[in-house]
Amino acid sequence: MDKEEKMKDTTCSAAALRATLKSQYHAALAMLRQSIDLCPDAIWAGDGHLTSSWQVAYHTLFFTHLYIQPNEQAFRAWEGQQSEVQYPDSIPGPPDPHSSLPVMPKPYTKAEVLAYWDFCDRMVDDAVDALDLNSPESGFSWYKVSKVEHQIINIRHIQHGAAQLADRLRSAAGVGIDWVGGAKQVIPAG
Repeated sequence: MDKEEKMKDTTCSAAALRATLKSQYHAALAMLRQSIDLCPDAIWAGDGHLTSSWQVAYHTLFFTHLYIQPNEQAFRAWEGQQSEVQYPDSIPGPPDPHSSLPVMPKPYTKAEVLAYWDFCDRMVDDAVDALDLNSPESGFSWYKVSKVEHQIINIRHIQHGAAQLADRLRSAAGVGIDWVGGAKQVIPAG
């Protein structure tokens, strides 16, 4: 086997890579959806954590939406977003003393976050198809990685948010979240 044949054996076609990214986006989002759907109101609104569950869920979706874009200029806020705040992603940082805007949005209801979830999940396939996965840049000035690595980071971020919520549900309410390994692989929680 010559060098060119070896390279063919170790490379992934663009179509296969896109299909894999789509599958993993949908799987990660499905697990996030379960954690939102199953979250009792008391845990959703405030459960003794630094951030409320609604904040974790909204923050996760905000960055899913942002980072599935080709670049920061392409991002258009979701129609239900409370944009007139200092931290529209719902996780506050230090307040800007020169701003008259509230630091963060008012709490989003579960119905509002599920509507945002639907919006994000529906956009995955077309958004992944539109990305230049060969770009050496993420498209975001603060993220110095390739576009494909940035997409993997974005999927991992969804899983991180889903895991935070799933842990809260398991600890506080004894509720488990099913594992979704791919677009059609669901393993019931045990």
